[in-house]
Amino acid sequence: MSTVEQDKQDAYLTHAFTVKDKIKRFAWQIVWFLFCRYTPAPLHFWRIIILRFFGAKIGNDCAVYPDSKVWAPWLLEMGDVSTIGPQVEVYNPGAVVLGHHAILSQGAYLCGATHDYNTAAFTYIKKRITLEPYAWVCARAIVLPGVTCCTGSVLAAGGVTSKDLKAWGVYVGNPAVYVKERANFLI
Repeated sequence: MSTVEQDKQDAYLTHAFTVKDKIKRFAWQIVWFLFCRYTPAPLHFWRIIILRFFGAKIGNDCAVYPDSKVWAPWLLEMGDVSTIGPQVEVYNPGAVVLGHHAILSQGAYLCGATHDYNTAAFTYIKKRITLEPYAWVCARAIVLPGVTCCTGSVLAAGGVTSKDLKAWGVYVGNPAVYVKERANFLI
């Protein structure tokens, strides 16, 4: 087999997204950079208007900081009083849903996709990430594809989780482990 034939079959050289998807994301990045990235932090309402224009479903009284990054706003849902804090990155090809009062603190990273490294095709896998009401992903914490942070759960600063977090549980470390229960103030 020639090198050209190998290159055509090499999964590492194929693209996971269509040209249309890439153009849509490029337009989004330009608009965010020009109209939101350098706005004063308190102008959450303005950034939410722009996110909604690009298809995000956002509730009332939410906060989205100017130096945060949302990969695809059309795949983002935010319940009332939820927050995407400073320097948060939301990589959401499989969608991200934040329940009401959910918080992503500064520098948190939600990674909604991966690859199947056990196949020659290196298949791209998109998975939804959900933060249920009152869930809190603390500073510099990482949530991996397909995870649900159940109601009131906490992923402590710098924690990394690839597994669901139980309701009102507090998790620390890499990989994150359950350490204690958070007071359930909804009872």
